[in-house]
Amino acid sequence: MFKMKKSFKTTLIALMSVLVGASLSACGSSASNQPESSKTPAASSPSPTTAVSPEPKKLGGKLVVYSAGPAGLAEKIQKGYEQKTGVQVEMFQGTTGKIMARMEAEKANPIVDVVVLASLPSAIGMTKSGLTQPYKEAKNADKLIPAFSDKDGNYFSYSLSALGIAYNTKTVTNPPKTWSDLTRPEWKGKINIPDPAQSGSALDFLSGYANKNGDAGWNLFKQIQENDAIIAGANQEALDPVISGAKNIVMASVDYMTYASKAKGEPIDLVYPTDGTVISPRPAMIMKSSKNQDNAKAFIDYLLSDEAQKMVTDAFLLSGRSDIQVAGRPSAKDIPTLQVDYNWMNDNQTDITKKFMQLFKK
Repeated sequence: MFKMKKSFKTTLIALMSVLVGASLSACGSSASNQPESSKTPAASSPSPTTAVSPEPKKLGGKLVVYSAGPAGLAEKIQKGYEQKTGVQVEMFQGTTGKIMARMEAEKANPIVDVVVLASLPSAIGMTKSGLTQPYKEAKNADKLIPAFSDKDGNYFSYSLSALGIAYNTKTVTNPPKTWSDLTRPEWKGKINIPDPAQSGSALDFLSGYANKNGDAGWNLFKQIQENDAIIAGANQEALDPVISGAKNIVMASVDYMTYASKAKGEPIDLVYPTDGTVISPRPAMIMKSSKNQDNAKAFIDYLLSDEAQKMVTDAFLLSGRSDIQVAGRPSAKDIPTLQVDYNWMNDNQTDITKKFMQLFKK
């Protein structure tokens, strides 16, 4: 009897096991045929989390910008930046000399956020003095010509100008081709030179030429002075008498001003001397004392954007970006250029200005 009960119990357990296994198998088969989206994840497996990008900082308030010309370009950039960001820009425009003088006067209580100059050596000097705030993450900074911008993000040469010989096309039929041509008797009393104390680009040319040529450069300046060349104010003041025909030539004329006047129908044109000239980068930088750092960074980003670079080339300036070429016009690599030391130029520009002004003092 005991054996029969045990056998019956064993058989019953085996039968139940088969039934349970079949049931589980059927459930599993049913679940496997369901779409993935209908399956319920196990409680022990947490749902994956999706990474959320941080919200971009909302800009507002104001930004104080001191900018060397051209005036029309500065105003277009100001308007474009304001529309894009909602930030209100307070703009002061002037020559590099006037901007530097204003900053010196405000030294005890600086208010400017971004400075745009027409002289790379001046930007190098400001960086060495600890006045600039690095911004290494600037958009499109990797597309700038490396020789003209700081690898640590202290200044960004968003545009360039090159210095040449501007001449009146009505009064000059055979324009000079080299700087030494300006010593010829036919140009006696007919040459204007921009004032290096007012024009950052003119100072760049003089200091760059002196850096490259040493005493020979100063001998050339002396011969041109003896040919009755005169210092005639900042760039536009030097150019206007040539446009009117009162003078024939501007030595070290900024190319974009000449081309802009030519586009308006004025009798003016420009040559880049075959013996080489100086390219004058136009650097922009954020001041360390800026109280609007986020707005200032956004301004640098805008300067380097495709939109602002189109404004740059429309103003006849050279783009500071190596990837931008304007059809029918030279880029920086096409211009015969003197290989100069901008650090040396910064260290010596004050002495060069004094020496040059003394040379031309009547």
